[in-house]
Amino acid sequence: MARTQGSHSEITGPRVEAAALRLFARHGFAAVSMRQIAGEVGLQAGALYNYTPDKQSLLFGLMKGHMDSLLDARAQADKGGDPVARLEHFTRFHIRFHLERPDAVFISYMELRNLTPENFEVIEGLRRRYEDELEGILREGAAAGLFDVADTKVATLAVIAMLTGVTTWYRQEGRLTVPEVETIYWDMVRKAVAA
Repeated sequence: MARTQGSHSEITGPRVEAAALRLFARHGFAAVSMRQIAGEVGLQAGALYNYTPDKQSLLFGLMKGHMDSLLDARAQADKGGDPVARLEHFTRFHIRFHLERPDAVFISYMELRNLTPENFEVIEGLRRRYEDELEGILREGAAAGLFDVADTKVATLAVIAMLTGVTTWYRQEGRLTVPEVETIYWDMVRKAVAA
């Protein structure tokens, strides 16, 4: 398939993804057409298929890219210390990482229902890997008598939901800095699991 004259896949491909991310976050996956995405980038609708096979592939690529970035960043993060220190590191990491990507976070949670079963299974597997780290911290802390959680899986999901919720209300120009938000959330997480 010939590429549109003057287009460069290393430039246009990321522009297609960025436009889809914005539009999906603003209007929802189901309401956005490939024609809208093409128009946002300045392409003819047919030319869009030089960069993605279909809208489902675009959604899956955005969600997988977000999860891969999250897991890669988490692999580089400080994980040392006792369970309390590790839980604090996890809390601060989660907030900092997600506040930089509110559209990707929104899509990753709100558009799961629009994935094909095969794509959903892949994304769920990546999410489980991330959740498993937090659950391991909580389980270890509970075994050491540092945390009091009735069910580590439920506590894991509750903590992640609370931390991720910050992306819906935080504004950079608001009254709190990111480190201040991290500290407030760390205090809430610590109290939620305290022994």
